[in-house]
Amino acid sequence: MRRTSAPPFPVPRRGRRAHRVTALLAVLALLAGTALTVSGTAAAAPRAWTPKPAPMTTPWTDRVPVDNPLPEYPRPQLTRPDWANLNGIWDFAVTSADAGRPASFDERIRVPFVAESALSGIQRRITRNDKLWYKRTFTVPSNWNGRRVQLNFGASDWRTTVWVNDRQAGATHSGGYDSFSYDITDLLNGGTNTVVVSVWDPTQTGSQAVGKQRINEVTPHPGGGIFYTAASGIWQTVWLEPTASAHITRLDMVPDLSNNRLEITVRGAGTNGHQARVTVSTGGTTVGTATGPVGGEFTVPVPNPHRWSPDDPFLYDVRAELLSGGTTVDSVGSYTGMRSIGLARVDGLLRPVLNGEFVFQTGTLDQGYWPDGIYTAPTDAALRYDLQKHKDLGFNMVRKHIKVEPQRWFYWADRLGLLVWQDMPSMDLRTPDAAARTQWEAEYDRVVDQHRSSPSLVMWVNQNEGWGQYDQARIADEVKAYDPSRLVNNMSGVNCCGAVDGGNGDVVDHHVYVGPGTTVPSATRAAVLGEFGGLGFKVAGHEWYPGGGFSYEDQPDLTRLNNRFVGLLDGIREVRMPRGLSASVYTEITDVENEANGLLTYDRQVVKVDEAGVRAANRALIDASRSPAAPVTLPTGQYKSLRVTTPGYTDRYVRHQDGAAFTAVVTGGSDALLKNDATWRIVPGLADSTCYSFESRNYPGEYLRHREYRVYKEGGSGDLFRADATFCPARGANGGVRLSAYNFPEQYLRHHGAELWLATPGGTHTWDSPALFTEDTTWTVEAPWAP
Repeated sequence: MRRTSAPPFPVPRRGRRAHRVTALLAVLALLAGTALTVSGTAAAAPRAWTPKPAPMTTPWTDRVPVDNPLPEYPRPQLTRPDWANLNGIWDFAVTSADAGRPASFDERIRVPFVAESALSGIQRRITRNDKLWYKRTFTVPSNWNGRRVQLNFGASDWRTTVWVNDRQAGATHSGGYDSFSYDITDLLNGGTNTVVVSVWDPTQTGSQAVGKQRINEVTPHPGGGIFYTAASGIWQTVWLEPTASAHITRLDMVPDLSNNRLEITVRGAGTNGHQARVTVSTGGTTVGTATGPVGGEFTVPVPNPHRWSPDDPFLYDVRAELLSGGTTVDSVGSYTGMRSIGLARVDGLLRPVLNGEFVFQTGTLDQGYWPDGIYTAPTDAALRYDLQKHKDLGFNMVRKHIKVEPQRWFYWADRLGLLVWQDMPSMDLRTPDAAARTQWEAEYDRVVDQHRSSPSLVMWVNQNEGWGQYDQARIADEVKAYDPSRLVNNMSGVNCCGAVDGGNGDVVDHHVYVGPGTTVPSATRAAVLGEFGGLGFKVAGHEWYPGGGFSYEDQPDLTRLNNRFVGLLDGIREVRMPRGLSASVYTEITDVENEANGLLTYDRQVVKVDEAGVRAANRALIDASRSPAAPVTLPTGQYKSLRVTTPGYTDRYVRHQDGAAFTAVVTGGSDALLKNDATWRIVPGLADSTCYSFESRNYPGEYLRHREYRVYKEGGSGDLFRADATFCPARGANGGVRLSAYNFPEQYLRHHGAELWLATPGGTHTWDSPALFTEDTTWTVEAPWAP
């Protein structure tokens, strides 16, 4: 267990082929420096602003500026040098949901932290009966004269209406996870301007996308389960930006490796008669440039593209210009990564392939919650930290679970090199009505549009465990048509909780706790484990509600936690990956409120697991997918005997006696009964023909099978018996073989005190003891004692 009070944030070394996103980083540095150009706040309120005490403090809780929180430019894939950050202290009020603008704003809130959070200074429960009101003043910098002024919101949950100088700015926005903007030029007065924002958020009592949010008390309390504190109101950066009348609004970029080019669509406003020019460069050297129509796709050559991958997250700089004749009227900076993602058959199994190569995707479930900011990370360094810990622990993927993060989170994933599975936040668990479906699908389209150019994002996850499920197949087809450059998962956890599989999409996704389960690919879909694990350990002094934490499997100490977790990863590598599993998502990267399943505590102060050991296990898993060993096979249709390989016990063999399985010393002088008991016919696995079953020599039709961890010789029928009587081989030391349970891949056939058991690395039973674990679970297949 390692404690971290001020985590370092090193930029990964790249070596001689290092990528340098020079222009982008220079722009971002400039942007951070110009973020304070707007002057003025709201008129003095009756009470001075102070934060509330956070239930747990992260290393960044006390590093949040009062007047300029999150000062970094918020949109790294569409940058401009001039902008003004409106984050900071706003006047605030709460009225009834149906009330109009209040006469006075008697509180103050720090934007962009939600009203339920300590960092906002409010820290209060918000319900569907409440409407939130925000107010502040600003002055537009004089050097913006002659340009249009855009008012941008990173995200606000849920129904947001904006007024500038008492006139409404555009239409009310409905959506909690997508950004939105208003051109407020015609609403400005030339001096001190006032912006007022109202937000109504019914959380789970409404019918909109809500994810894991639930209306609960905002301070620690027992219960809550897998759902957490609600997050109402503005929760991402608010900023002003000057643009030309004709300006670029979005860049859609799709790498085309097979043709050495970047497909790009430059989208804009007021752009009739304009052209777009796009330049791709690296280190200040132009790689390719092209001109094309605004709103239409064209291509930019990228010769011999340096491919983006988790091991080498190389990014190219991109500059897009809007041309009126030969004059540049708008220019934005961006970046891209050249990579491909798709499906292909690898050794006869359907796999996801990155840049044409199968690379096992090992990641965690990332909920994106914070004890101080709830939905909003306290600082950009904090936002980066969780992704950096994935890298430190050897993961190459992260599943962002039913929440959509700010665009800077995707920037860090792009830059650090993590594959991202992006969930669309679910509606409440009930079946949605027609209006809710229309809203959810429209918001999903906007989420896709806003993140479709991120190279790290490789899969859209439409729905989860049947929550608010409907039209699974149609939605999967439509998402794939809307963004054919990525994989689509129609339902994560099709085997769980009443979920209905749409039967389509690119992957079949199971949830198995603790797992890893037996998910296998089909003829049309790769096999992934969308959730597994949930191993829990509560760290004293780092619990959200002391004594209230839960997990899917509590661990008695940190040694057992490490051994159990590494054992799960090894089971995937040795058993499930060779049989078709292509990705796994461990629950979870951090504890969250009363969930104690994290590899880190909720406050990010303690890393529970041994980083080096976990990193080595993940690295072995990834390396094995790139250079798979030849499969372990056993001779079927033949009688064989299984010999112990543990030093000092190599004269013992697996035998049955009175219906149970043991090991016993067998020699040439042993009687015929013992020799028959120690002989087994190897047949294709009763549950899976790629694995094996062991039939008794002298009791045909009876097999080695596990039951409540103990191993017996029994006959039977049905799916459970067949699964219990099937064992899958993995390579052991010195030419031996390890036999894992088909339905519990992380458990291995082990002799312990002459008895045969299923043993779990890091398990808590006496037969799970770590001493000689590998030797006790390794066997040699030898000539039969009774031919």
